[in-house]
Amino acid sequence: MRLHALAALVLAGCGRSAKDQAAASSCPPPLTVQDAQRITRFKEGAGRDPRDVVFEAAMVSAGTACTMGRNKLEVDVVMRIAVNAGPSVAGGVTRVPFFVRVLDASGNVVQGIDELADYKISPTSPRGMTDETVAVTLPFTEQRDLGAYRIAVGLKPTAQELDYNRRGAAR
Repeated sequence: MRLHALAALVLAGCGRSAKDQAAASSCPPPLTVQDAQRITRFKEGAGRDPRDVVFEAAMVSAGTACTMGRNKLEVDVVMRIAVNAGPSVAGGVTRVPFFVRVLDASGNVVQGIDELADYKISPTSPRGMTDETVAVTLPFTEQRDLGAYRIAVGLKPTAQELDYNRRGAAR
């Protein structure tokens, strides 16, 4: 049985074109920003106890899929985001902000994309999960140039939510 599975994998690799293999080997994996892995959103006002939570969201996973073009690499960045309603959730659409940043070899942002993932969560339907896809294009003159790019992803907490995340991590 193992021999058949191994043979299938070897044969599957044989059918890939050189262009597909180059795209797969050059495809940069996403880096999840540590402070941007989760958001706890509270209702408006001063309250910050568990009863004041509107929702909690988390980046569950992230990955990339690439297609090689002429002097460019098309990258689909896919992020799985989960959201849970809190006691203060209101009806309607809950919007979870997230980002994708393409960094060059020096760490400078060369592309930045901010998006929103929409969920219909409520006390009767308290959970949601989506795969959000963002397309970016990485230009290059030589294939070795592609190694200079890094892709950073995460949720986009406000300054107060970021502070809350950092205090929670210190506990």
